[in-house]
Amino acid sequence: MKDLVEMMEKYVFQTYARQPIVIVEGRGAVVRDMDGREYIDCIAGIAVNNVGHCHPKVVSAIKKQAELLIHTSNMYYTEPQARLAEKIAKITPMDRVFFCNSGTEAVEAALKLARRASGKTDFIAADGSFHGRSMGALSVTSKEEYRKPFEPLIPGVTFVPYDDAGAIDDAITPKTAAVILESIQGEGGVRIPSDDYLKTVRDICDDTNTLLIIDEVQTGFGRTGKWFGFEHWGVEPDIMTMAKALGSGFPIGAMAAREEMAQKFQRGDHASTFGGSPLACAAALGTISALEDGLIKQSEKSGDYFIKRLNGLKHDYIREVRGKGLMIGMELNMSGDAIVDKARGRGVLLNCISGTVLRFVPPLVITREQIDKVVEVLG
Repeated sequence: MKDLVEMMEKYVFQTYARQPIVIVEGRGAVVRDMDGREYIDCIAGIAVNNVGHCHPKVVSAIKKQAELLIHTSNMYYTEPQARLAEKIAKITPMDRVFFCNSGTEAVEAALKLARRASGKTDFIAADGSFHGRSMGALSVTSKEEYRKPFEPLIPGVTFVPYDDAGAIDDAITPKTAAVILESIQGEGGVRIPSDDYLKTVRDICDDTNTLLIIDEVQTGFGRTGKWFGFEHWGVEPDIMTMAKALGSGFPIGAMAAREEMAQKFQRGDHASTFGGSPLACAAALGTISALEDGLIKQSEKSGDYFIKRLNGLKHDYIREVRGKGLMIGMELNMSGDAIVDKARGRGVLLNCISGTVLRFVPPLVITREQIDKVVEVLG
């Protein structure tokens, strides 16, 4: 392990704060390091491995496709991309899909489409938002420490308090192309909106001829106990972004939109060399097939159980437990970093966001016995 760490530190850009283990294998909700120690994974690649590590359907889909065709570029048609686009159109309220390689790229595509479709330039985003780190996505990400070193970013972005529909109404101008929101804020601390927030924002956008972009990169594909987070509140976006769990760890992202918006993107307006490759689409089709085997309902039930068990931990350090499905945050009145380190030493992988929020986004296949073990370790 020491040799590998030294190699990484010598040859790889040091832009990540890594935990000091080398993971070599994963199955279901458990990973193993190179020394043979096992851990219950409550990070899941940051809400990526929703169907579990190395799910047989995903592994089989990748193997089969890799023996047939890996890449062609989008100069040609491929069957996996066609089938995946049709599938996404059926499980979302959207009509057309643009494929890319990550959540950040999906957000970039959404911002470009919003400007193209509306003929307007400006955006409204929320305090606490995280939409990515490329220049456009970073422009609608609120965290100052991410933004400051790379300014000037794209102009015309206004940040308003999350869960305050009135602030959005006040901020909209004739130049506003779109409001962009996460259905549940992830990196912002697993912040869940009030029951009427997204519905009111939808109404405001309709009344002012403003597009609504909902970022489902972290909340999508069963994470919250629904296919997508916005379904909890009965709203539909004009444009949505997806990534993370879509490929079970194989890089793929997608931006989807209603037909009237999608028609505004013309040939040459946007592109991606690797977007929607046969291999990535095969991985995504395998993932969706695995999710259809009851995992979304399991996410809802396991999430309810997990939250109940976490709420049973009575401790002065715990301020609040909140979540939907298996997207859960435990807010502390202290830094959570030491708890992350101690938990790892006892076989549980966690991370801490916003300084004081422990985030639990395990694979949806996590068992009750494994949840009990996590809670026991935290206790």
